[in-house]
Amino acid sequence: MSGIIGKKIAMTSLFDENGKNIPCTIIEAGPCVVTQVRTEDNDGYASVQLGFDDKKEKNAGKALTGHFAKAGTAPKKKVAEFYGEFVNDLTLGDTVTVDLFKEGEFVDVTGISKGKGFQGVVKRHGFGGVGQSTHGQHNRLRAPGSIGAGSDPSRVFKGMRMAGRMGGKNTTIQNLRVVRVDEDKNLLIVKGAVPGPKNSYVIIRKWN
Repeated sequence: MSGIIGKKIAMTSLFDENGKNIPCTIIEAGPCVVTQVRTEDNDGYASVQLGFDDKKEKNAGKALTGHFAKAGTAPKKKVAEFYGEFVNDLTLGDTVTVDLFKEGEFVDVTGISKGKGFQGVVKRHGFGGVGQSTHGQHNRLRAPGSIGAGSDPSRVFKGMRMAGRMGGKNTTIQNLRVVRVDEDKNLLIVKGAVPGPKNSYVIIRKWN
């Protein structure tokens, strides 16, 4: 198997053998249940669907309840598909746990980044503002400045960095080193930060 679904628990710091402080993220990785197996013959591609974190059956609906019942498990809050050379090793109803990873490995973590709402160019793009607060510029400190010429081209080019909604996007952080694996508590500790707030779901994939 090439990956697993997890939940971001918190951030902490650990110390290596040289006494250096390492910022880390604690992720509850699994256990995940194989809820569907797709094959080349039936679906045109090979993949495995994993489900993580039980939810009440009354909140699932009959279609989803029947889907998860085929795998002999309760309805799940989060499902995701995984591809790769490892998918043929699993069958419907199998369980994938955090022992998939080993200390020292590198992983990619995907999640939804924290939403910041509508922000200006200083916070969103790191602009410095226009000029300073002297020479009569009383309201230009956080302004974007010019966004293009007037008569020609008479329009704003696509991709112009301007104010807008910030965050809340699917984000992947690559090459995070696995610092520690706690199989008893299903915890995966990786070096660095991962996208999203606490208790948000993330997808952890082995780095190739």
